[in-house]
Amino acid sequence: MKSLHLVVPLLLFLLFFSCTPSKKEPYQIPENTMLLLAGDKGKIWKIAKRYNDGHRMNMAGCFLSYRATYLPDMTMKDNNGEQHNCGDSLIANWSIIQNKEGHYFIKLKSEQLPELMGIEKNYTYFQITYLTKDTLQLQYRHAQFSSKVRTIVDMYVQEDIRIPNRNFHND
Repeated sequence: MKSLHLVVPLLLFLLFFSCTPSKKEPYQIPENTMLLLAGDKGKIWKIAKRYNDGHRMNMAGCFLSYRATYLPDMTMKDNNGEQHNCGDSLIANWSIIQNKEGHYFIKLKSEQLPELMGIEKNYTYFQITYLTKDTLQLQYRHAQFSSKVRTIVDMYVQEDIRIPNRNFHND
């Protein structure tokens, strides 16, 4: 009976620590992140897929025509203003930062951000969750059309890459 008193606390200890979620290791960006993101003379990215709280969104209208250009001089711009009814274009400075947990982010800073994104500050962060020469995946939290904050995951590809099924509701 005495051994049972030792076994129960040990089982509870093992159960607690085996059920505790482990922290996911931060994605380690490549050494040549700046070159991968902006190229030698600038790189144009288009959204291949977007997920809103885990649900794939349709890529119609402004999403299909959206392009973001990252330049090696640490500026970026998008083409919204060049598209019909897609809003103003964003011009911003960008940098790569790392938080204390080891996650890497693209930090955009622009006086346009409060109005364009409905935020109070003139900067915002996009977590880099994957980056290669032709693929960029960013994740961020955003209050869209309501006060509910959602996790958005955007997968970008270089502009010249053809992505079938981007407009999957209408293809």
